[in-house]
Amino acid sequence: MASQPKSVKSAVKTAPATPFEAFNVTMPNVEMPAVFRDLAEKSISQARDAYSKMKVAAEEATELVEGTYETAREGAFAISVKALDAAKVNSDASFDFAMSLFGAKTFAEVIELQTSFARKSFDTYGAQIKEIQDLTQKYVTEATKPVTAQVEKSFHDLKAA
Repeated sequence: MASQPKSVKSAVKTAPATPFEAFNVTMPNVEMPAVFRDLAEKSISQARDAYSKMKVAAEEATELVEGTYETAREGAFAISVKALDAAKVNSDASFDFAMSLFGAKTFAEVIELQTSFARKSFDTYGAQIKEIQDLTQKYVTEATKPVTAQVEKSFHDLKAA
């Protein structure tokens, strides 16, 4: 005779109590050889050392980036202020020149004022560019100093290892 299908009630009774009960497998108690245990402990110790070195390196890199960024921000601000000051000086000089042109009575006087203004402007622009260039060089040097030091330290540590 064919076996009769189980009823729903009997199927529920035979179902595991928890969904993962079927995966509960008892493992025989096996002693690991000492060599494997030593190898595992050594690997864990090496992993911890590598992690701590990586953590220190990441912290140093973060500090380096933060310091470099702050120096670059200060430099950009200082250069912007210097450029705005130069623009103000130049616009004031242009307005003064325009006012003096209105007071000129002869064409020769206009030419003389224009020549004088051009000479002063050229000298002023040259000095302003030099100041901004020096300021830029100063802040670029300050911003890259920590990076340069860190690269030199890394190469030194690499040679020592």
